[in-house]
Amino acid sequence: MKRSTLWSWVIFGLGAAYFLVPLLATFEFSLRIRREGYTLDAYASVFSDVRFQATFGYSLVVGICSIIAGIVIVVPAAYFVRLRMPQLRPIIEFVTLLPLIIPAIILVFGYIRLYNSSSWLPLTGSALGTDILLTLAYVALALPYMYRAVDTGLRTIDVQTLTEAATILGANQFTIIARVIFPNIIVAVLSGAFLTLAIVMGEFTIASLLNRPAFGPYLQNVGANRAFEPAALAVISFVFTWGAMAMIQLLSRFAPKTAVRTD
Repeated sequence: MKRSTLWSWVIFGLGAAYFLVPLLATFEFSLRIRREGYTLDAYASVFSDVRFQATFGYSLVVGICSIIAGIVIVVPAAYFVRLRMPQLRPIIEFVTLLPLIIPAIILVFGYIRLYNSSSWLPLTGSALGTDILLTLAYVALALPYMYRAVDTGLRTIDVQTLTEAATILGANQFTIIARVIFPNIIVAVLSGAFLTLAIVMGEFTIASLLNRPAFGPYLQNVGANRAFEPAALAVISFVFTWGAMAMIQLLSRFAPKTAVRTD
């Protein structure tokens, strides 16, 4: 037993070192912008850059819009599939996995082909239309994570009983979803929201080919022209992503402690 525990810690340590050592090396390199010693000048340069502020703010707004759109689409769909159409569940799960199978570059070329200025819906003909297309593309990319987070949340509650009780009290479908179901799965929804935000903040391919001022293309442009600032940006991105993951773990402690239903 002790030997097994020892090997478990050894494997855990090797795995942690595999992820932490490159990050620590990147952080140490980002502090060497001056020859005389360590300094935070690279981080000060990044945060004072107008392009950093603009691209980070743009991606943050697009991420929030993607989260809202994803919630509006996924929560009712997952609710009705679980309550009324459980036979469609395998099909829905397969469809939500497609963004993991189809590369982002294929998706964006399909979007450009379908929604260019000469199509029936010329979204790429204006900045607003392209922003909408980018938001919907991010909704599609985050769909596997958002759907499974919501579906897991629905498994922890008795959807049938809550729906019947609300219906007896005179609630319509919108009220049931908004005021009965949604508050009971808010932790699961927030988990999917943080995953969506992490995806949006680091995505490069779609934003670059749609020529939008997002944070991902900014990271690539800085990395092509500077040395220490890209290392600082990489550390900032890791901190942001890990912060989102930490929030998911924190929120999971407040999840309902009811038994998980597998029917």
